[in-house]
Amino acid sequence: MTKDKQRSIPFGYKLIAGILSLLAMFAVAMAYGAADTTLRDVGLSLVSDAAGEKLSVIRDIRLPREIGAVFVGAALAVSGAIMQGMTRNPLADPGLLGLTAGANAALALTIAFIPSATDFDVLLACMIGAAVGAAMVFGMGAVKKGGFSPHRIVLAGAAVSAFLYAIAEGIGIAFSISKDVSMWTAGGLIGTSWGQLQVIVPVILTGILIALLLSRQLTILSLSEEVAVGLGQKTIQLKSALFLVVILLAGASVALVGNMAFLGLMVPHMVRPMVGTDYRLIIPMAAIFGASFMLLADTLGRTIHAPFETPVAAIVAMMGLPFFLFVLRKGGKPFS
Repeated sequence: MTKDKQRSIPFGYKLIAGILSLLAMFAVAMAYGAADTTLRDVGLSLVSDAAGEKLSVIRDIRLPREIGAVFVGAALAVSGAIMQGMTRNPLADPGLLGLTAGANAALALTIAFIPSATDFDVLLACMIGAAVGAAMVFGMGAVKKGGFSPHRIVLAGAAVSAFLYAIAEGIGIAFSISKDVSMWTAGGLIGTSWGQLQVIVPVILTGILIALLLSRQLTILSLSEEVAVGLGQKTIQLKSALFLVVILLAGASVALVGNMAFLGLMVPHMVRPMVGTDYRLIIPMAAIFGASFMLLADTLGRTIHAPFETPVAAIVAMMGLPFFLFVLRKGGKPFS
């Protein structure tokens, strides 16, 4: 199908197709894993209170885990799309802002100094750490005249991330908690609980809603700074609001699944050929594709080497690194 034919299809049809694909992927993720379950078992566990080992596995373990995968995938994809539009950098990813490294350092500090911390405390600490890491990157990028240029942010992000990872490693060695920190940084949805979802889901939903409300302004900002200013946009306030949205989305996601590189880079590039460059269309489609991609990665991680589990971060990285190199080789326009 040619690009002209693809773009002639109404967005509503594409959105419906994406939602149906997401529902199908969710059903597959719920049905397949180390435990021998079927789609019938999934349906029975969701609509009845019947007891049984299989139904308990689906209801108490897989359901919160896959709901977590949906929201984390959507959040990382949307935050990646915002980053790419805000910085006009096709290689931008939530990790570009130092979010992952900041959350990693905050987790190490929390485990070391507050060993009795609850899940909520750990999530809050990771959110704060992600914000601090991002603030450091933006602060370094804004030191010189010219503001947040794409190249300056990339360099600042690399420097800040290296610094914060070194702090986390140092704390892990000094307090003998390296294993605990490594378990988190491996990335994954193992042990996702309803309590964690009660904290994370409202944050992610709020972030995505704000992103949708700002999508028109983001589209203009993604063209050029001069165009945005010429059209009367208050770019500093807009960037600040988008910055907070990225903190909400990526910070909450990193707090739950650990280091998750490349997903925020890949998904926006995948949806642009289907919907164009308008972020009013990119953001909802990226959320759907990101959720589906995360469900796929988690399902592969649970089934490739069952009953043992492959870290979902490794699955995403195996697919993301070749994509990153492909985007780099094509100058940021892999599907042009």
